[in-house]
Amino acid sequence: MAIVICAGFSLTIANALQCVPVWAELVEPVPGYAHCTDIITLYLSSAPVHISTDLMILALPIPIITQMRLPRKQKIILVVTFSFGAFVAAVDVVRIAYLEQAFQIQFSSDGAGRVSITDDFSWSASLCFLWSAVEVHVGIICACVPSLKPLVAKTLPNLLRDTKEPHDVSGMMSSAHGIGAGGGMVNVADFGQSSPRNAGSLGITGLPSNPKDKEYEDTRLSKEINGPNESQPQKSSQDEIGLMDFLTTPEMRSPKLNRASTALTNTTHKTTATNFGFYSMDSKKPMTKLSNKESILPLAYVTILFFVWGCAYGFLNILNSRFATVAGFGSGQMVGTHAAYYAGYAIGPFLPGWWVLKRGGFKATFVAGLCIYAAGTLVFWPAAVLLSFPAFIVSNLIVGIGVSVLEVGANPFIALCGPCAYSEARLNISQGVQAIGTVLAPLLAERVLFRTVTDTTSLINVQWTYLGLSLFAVALAVIFSYLQIPEASDEDFAEIAEKRSTVYSTLIFGKITVVHLTLALGVFAQFCYVGAQEAASVAYTGYINTVDTNSQLDAFDWQTVGHTVFAVGRFLCAALQLFMKPRRILLLLFIGMIITSALCMSLTGQSAIAALTLYELFQSGVFSFIYAISLRGLGSHTKIGAVWLSAAICGGAIFPVIRNPVINGQGYSYSFCIVLAPVVFGALFPLYLEAVPAAKKQVDPIYQHKPVLPVQQGDEPRTDSRGSFTSNLSEKVKSRFKRNREDTMVEHIDG
Repeated sequence: MAIVICAGFSLTIANALQCVPVWAELVEPVPGYAHCTDIITLYLSSAPVHISTDLMILALPIPIITQMRLPRKQKIILVVTFSFGAFVAAVDVVRIAYLEQAFQIQFSSDGAGRVSITDDFSWSASLCFLWSAVEVHVGIICACVPSLKPLVAKTLPNLLRDTKEPHDVSGMMSSAHGIGAGGGMVNVADFGQSSPRNAGSLGITGLPSNPKDKEYEDTRLSKEINGPNESQPQKSSQDEIGLMDFLTTPEMRSPKLNRASTALTNTTHKTTATNFGFYSMDSKKPMTKLSNKESILPLAYVTILFFVWGCAYGFLNILNSRFATVAGFGSGQMVGTHAAYYAGYAIGPFLPGWWVLKRGGFKATFVAGLCIYAAGTLVFWPAAVLLSFPAFIVSNLIVGIGVSVLEVGANPFIALCGPCAYSEARLNISQGVQAIGTVLAPLLAERVLFRTVTDTTSLINVQWTYLGLSLFAVALAVIFSYLQIPEASDEDFAEIAEKRSTVYSTLIFGKITVVHLTLALGVFAQFCYVGAQEAASVAYTGYINTVDTNSQLDAFDWQTVGHTVFAVGRFLCAALQLFMKPRRILLLLFIGMIITSALCMSLTGQSAIAALTLYELFQSGVFSFIYAISLRGLGSHTKIGAVWLSAAICGGAIFPVIRNPVINGQGYSYSFCIVLAPVVFGALFPLYLEAVPAAKKQVDPIYQHKPVLPVQQGDEPRTDSRGSFTSNLSEKVKSRFKRNREDTMVEHIDG
């Protein structure tokens, strides 16, 4: 309600102060020195707010209804009734389409600005006003739908009555008697013979039971089932009728039974579910204790989010370039829009991300991130209409905040859901799926969606693409809110870390624990790595056009090849962990990045493009290794560590801004020094892991396997070079195992 009030008040003030000076709005024609904002532009700019509030009001009661303990059919009726509000949102979209048509009638674009065609606003926006009236009346109709319940109950009684529920009093037994499980007498009134309801479970004899209808049984057991209480006043027919009376019929209500106490009804039902707002997450065990097989399904769910923000990143890159071309922005403004996206990582993890993750868990973080991302995509709408650079900056910033909140939850979830030894491999696989999104989305945007975006009108048409992305994000948020996703508390993470507390509590330089120093250096390395990655990315096509002017492929095709190599590299890094320790793979990747970025500074032609492609290969798995290694052993501080590692991605907002003036002054090849420098500084992290013994013990994964033979006192266990549990077995141990097995077989035969 606060959002609706604030948005309405802001739009009213904007309409009232449409012109500067204000009195110029009342003069016809408008004086030349006056500056007025077109009313259609204001209406189009407010469209995202209208759609967002419609969707929020539509979705607000649905989680509450679905959590109510009601029969399934009654619950469906309630959801459908409240879902009629979707017609209001649909009419709002139609109205906006006619607003867009009015805008195209009233304005045209010559590539440099807008030229007015007609000042007859009432004619150009007439259909828009018509649909505005339709929107209001459709809302009134939807609000009146519950009042149609008596008519529907009279004409279509089977539509409201659940077939599993008892029918009306005709054909019912006036009374039935049975002996309850506790020995008392049970009186059954108004109970239909054609639909007996789990009589055995209630202690009622003489009635067949229906074990399949568990939901109805749970509904009845949740209430006090007694006959009419004479001491309580009966409800008068003149009493006010509530919403539930409109939406339900007497046949949909549970029968009242007089029954004796039974063992079942006296049992206290305990639950271990953890409630986060509307979401009930009842997982049998925390995600830190899941096996590789058990973690496959939740990991697959969350990997979908990686693909979503990979597509978002790809779409934004192409749209930024198109928007800059239409609006006439320079290279500095293009870099500014890119920096705004990554500036969201300095805000999102600490404000909404940390608060939601701490209080709501991983699932709530996913839902919050998707909703913020949806709001950001809608803000592009007024940015395209106004051709406003500040509005486009705001759109990119909100999208960045939404994706950063997603990463606060998704990256640690992938790294920590399952055995800790495979954290890096899991994260590389999911990040590889995200990289596939960065390959497919630019191809779709460049070749299909944004191919004809060359002027203002075509740019406005792109808003429907972003409306689709926004609705998809909202739908994904709704789906995730009902998925059963495992969680883990700070105590669960502390329990895992306690197993190696001696290693994790080792002091470095006598002052700081090894896990905190590793986290600090990991955050710094992540900041440098992402900064170098984005500094190379924003000038990718410009570098190729400069170093090789005779290539048969254009710069976009070469960039697609580089992104494909990047995606394949992440899957290769996940497989490489089967043969090497993660810290050593990370060191090799940094060495490769240093060599290839230095070659990009000195080479030209196809050799330079090959070096740039190899750079994409070497940088592919760095993010996942830094993230998973830095989280290992943090215990109860794991979530705040994930927040800092996600915030370190804001390095992508800084180094591209630094490289842009170097490109203008020294050229693309020399400017690769801005890529090389953060890579060199980031390499301090894997060097630290190799040089400090305590850090080696902390970050090296331990692959635990069940020993094949029993180990008794005197047979000292040891670990192999990869940390695998083995035992120094002698012939004596082998013979003892053989003897124990033979004794077991004899006992089995004797039994």
